[in-house]
Amino acid sequence: MRPRKAKAATLHFGTDGWRGVIGRDFTYDNIRRVASALARYFVEFEDTRAGVVVGYDTRFLSPEAARTVAEVLSAAGLRVYLATQPTPTPTVSFAVRHLKTAGAVMITASHNPYRWNGIKLKARYGSSASQRILTEVACFLAQDSILPLPPQPRLIESVDLKPAYLARLRELVNLNAIARAGFRFIIDPMYGAGAGYLRQLFEMHGIPHQEIHAWRDPLFGGLHPEPIPPHLHELSLEVTHTGFDAGLAMDGDADRVGAIDASGNFVDPHKIFSLVLKSLLERGERGDVARTFSATKMVDRIAARYGVRVHETPIGFKYICELMLEQNVMIGGEESGGIGLRAHLPERDGILTSLLLAEIMASAQKPLAELVAQLAAEFGPHHFARVDLELDPKQKQRAVAYFAQNVLNKIGDWTVIGREDLDGVKFHLLNAGWVLVRASGTEPILRLYAETPAPELTQRVLASVEELVRTC
Repeated sequence: MRPRKAKAATLHFGTDGWRGVIGRDFTYDNIRRVASALARYFVEFEDTRAGVVVGYDTRFLSPEAARTVAEVLSAAGLRVYLATQPTPTPTVSFAVRHLKTAGAVMITASHNPYRWNGIKLKARYGSSASQRILTEVACFLAQDSILPLPPQPRLIESVDLKPAYLARLRELVNLNAIARAGFRFIIDPMYGAGAGYLRQLFEMHGIPHQEIHAWRDPLFGGLHPEPIPPHLHELSLEVTHTGFDAGLAMDGDADRVGAIDASGNFVDPHKIFSLVLKSLLERGERGDVARTFSATKMVDRIAARYGVRVHETPIGFKYICELMLEQNVMIGGEESGGIGLRAHLPERDGILTSLLLAEIMASAQKPLAELVAQLAAEFGPHHFARVDLELDPKQKQRAVAYFAQNVLNKIGDWTVIGREDLDGVKFHLLNAGWVLVRASGTEPILRLYAETPAPELTQRVLASVEELVRTC
């Protein structure tokens, strides 16, 4: 009897593409399956005369996966611009606009741990694909087939995407003003694709700096490449030991940002988003603001002072992107450190945001800690924290069902005064801000988010919710 062929695993193409564990899910067969679905999408729904961009980060198998994707796309008759080196996601997105291509494919698992890799799709407008596009790709992927055609090497062109992108950043940010201010910066690309980008700009303009974790290490030096504590401990030590003024960090594909002040304290993305928004409004720029469900309410207070509208979206930058394409949104941001500007791209960009933060310091002639303290003085204290719980799948399901179905009157010592379910379940607490319970869309974890008027209060609220989760 002939052995029965094993059925291929189901691949889910979600909010920001597809991710999987290297060697288990992220295999050459699955890479070809996803690439074949993307090729079919491009050919059927996009104008492909200008081709497609393919980029990749510093993870294990990323260069090889990018070459494989390029070969599959070329087999479908598509011209491919293949990055010559590890390249940040925002650089790849900018290349879509700059080269006017049908879109881009980026090999990355972004901020996920080293054992993960994945494939992001960028649409022709240079940002996250819309739900319509994702649905079309998912339909092709469900057909579970690999294009049976040979690659066409003549259609694959190796391109350095870095120069055009850096030239654009120099137009958007006053690097000479940063240089004149004399602030000194430690740059931490976290072993990711952003290595060398800020360094090159700072060198060109004489801005004092050092760069750490700037070489390719597919294990990320044992770090989780997400620019939040505790993963920024070495950056914090470096800033304080050298006496530099701030640390600027990006995640594995450099589309998210985090910062450290001169005392080694973490400046979270909420404060960075608020500082950039306030700076834009003070310079006279106007337009709507978009933020995700888990982002700080400080944004609302700043927007109210200047009379601009705030849109709240589900979690995921694609929702902000859609608003930026449809309405007059000048800035959009999310809790995880992704911030995008109308003047640049409808896309999060950790490199540009780092530069804007340095420019704000230079313009105000104030250290980062003082700018953060000024925010609290003007708009009230907002202290945010997040806890990621790795749970047994059944316990995770029970917890999600518990918070979705139960009408809670109290959480710990605090009275629940409101509830929202735009994305997960958010509880508003009397005199204690808010707390949100949400299952991650890309990782096997349950996330707890909270923002209150005091750091110790935020931790107490999170601990109370975690206790409820553990006892579900």
